[in-house]
Amino acid sequence: MSKARVVTVGASVVVIAAAGWLALNSCSQPAAPAAPAVVTTTAPVTRGDVSDRVEISGTLGYAGNYQVRNQLPSGILTAVAGPGAVVSRGGQLFAVSGTPVLLLYGDVPAYRDFSVGMTNGPDVRELKQNLTALGYRPGTLDNHFSATTAAAVRRWQTARGVTAAERTGRLRLGEVAFLPSAIRVSQDTGLPGSQVGPGAPVLAGTTTTQVVTAPVDTGQRYLVHAGDQVQVSLPSGASVPGTIVRIGQVATTPQGDSGPATVMVTVAVRLPRDTGDLDQAPVQVSITVAVHHGVLRVPVTALLAKPGGGYQVRVRTGDVGRLVDVRPGLYDDSTGDVEVSGAGLSEGMTVEVPAT
Repeated sequence: MSKARVVTVGASVVVIAAAGWLALNSCSQPAAPAAPAVVTTTAPVTRGDVSDRVEISGTLGYAGNYQVRNQLPSGILTAVAGPGAVVSRGGQLFAVSGTPVLLLYGDVPAYRDFSVGMTNGPDVRELKQNLTALGYRPGTLDNHFSATTAAAVRRWQTARGVTAAERTGRLRLGEVAFLPSAIRVSQDTGLPGSQVGPGAPVLAGTTTTQVVTAPVDTGQRYLVHAGDQVQVSLPSGASVPGTIVRIGQVATTPQGDSGPATVMVTVAVRLPRDTGDLDQAPVQVSITVAVHHGVLRVPVTALLAKPGGGYQVRVRTGDVGRLVDVRPGLYDDSTGDVEVSGAGLSEGMTVEVPAT
């Protein structure tokens, strides 16, 4: 039930002044407008959780930063994956003079030919792991390139439509490129029809994992930890959960020392399917830094400044109101509530708040 209140200050002075004014002015004058009424309503005192959050601006993008270079002999670039394309294991990144360059997963870059008789090495194990994942049974997963491995490469070449003369079971340097995971192409630096030589950059990309990066003031660094749960507000207005996965160790200062030093925080997010391919989009990150469980809560607008300092709330019972001293605790900006404590206040009571 709503209730209107009119706050009158210095009523006696106003009356005296008005009487004098009428005595001096015999002519009728327009009446002064009445002071606006403060319209109020009530809200319940509830018990629950209150969270304190830090809000920072961030950027939604993709993790990782890779550059893919040509390692085949010099030739003409005949194909290249375009920006936004996702290339996964076994997919074509680009082609030079008709020879495709295929993506395989691994941390050791390709640096030599693969063939029977080559020395053992971790790059061979990477190749065999990829052949296994593609379903071509290269034999024991070790560092040795065997005849069984060569047979698996030939089956892979056959499945790709390689001519009989080229189904050698051998891979030349440059026919495969190892990256840690699937790549989302962000830039193709080579144009089809252009000449490319060994070592020339052809395309750049990222992983397919979407993340948010956000700078946190070094003075607030102690508030965030890897593994903390956050909320990310997207440009659409939707809010999605995220997890802090990395906190930078090196602080940076804006050019010209115009702001505080910051460290970069990386947040992993999983976006709804209908979000679209957002990249370098501005977002807001809400990091919970403190939670108080099972406390009394009232709307922040219920707080009244107390003469001499402190706060009160006006508790209403029917049409009767009384002021109760309270001590504010955590403020929850996401709900508009504040934690309160004080004698004479309990769950289920109603407090006066401005009507909206």
